[in-house]
Formats: sequence, C-alpha cells, structure tokens
Amino acid sequence: MALHYWAYIFLSPGFDPQKHTTELQSEQCRFKAIGIDIHKKEEVITVAKKLVEEGVQMIELCGGFGPLWVAKISEAIKGAIPIGTVVYGPEARKPLLDILS
Repeated sequence: MALHYWAYIFLSPGFDPQKHTTELQSEQCRFKAIGIDIHKKEEVITVAKKLVEEGVQMIELCGGFGPLWVAKISEAIKGAIPIGTVVYGPEARKPLLDILS
C-alpha cells in the first residue's frame, strides 16, 4: 500500500486545532499539519482519533510530545496506524527547553 495521506501534529503557544490546521495535496499524497497549544497536549488524543477516522495512514509528532505521548496516542487509537516522533539530539535539548519555557 502506498502512502497517500499522513499528518504532522505540532505544539505552539496559543494554537488551536480548530483554527490552526492546514492541508497540502499533490496528485499522489495528501498532508495535514495540525497545531495544538503547548499547554493543552491532551488534545492530541482527540485529534489523532479524528485523523484515524479520516483515513490518515501515519501520524508524526513534534519533539515536544516525547515518547510518553507516542505511547498514549498509540494506545488511544488501538495501534490502528503508526505514530512517530521527531527527536532532538542531546546537544539541542537545553536550547530547546529554553525556547519552550
């Protein structure tokens, strides 16, 4: 099966998935990006379930979610599709935490 629809969920201050969602599409593939407020990470469960219902084949999460959220989402969607995450190396963690604090 070829990839034809996938999504990326990211965290950003003040973002709301109802307002901060965008979609791109080519003849072969559709991509959806959804922003969630950094202080409302739990909204990702609802967003992920909706994406699965829409037919998304995989979800990638921004590094701000971390491995715990990968597990929580995978469990919530009963492993229906792969959930992955962006990972920052050790040299980027302190600067990243400084930006996000």
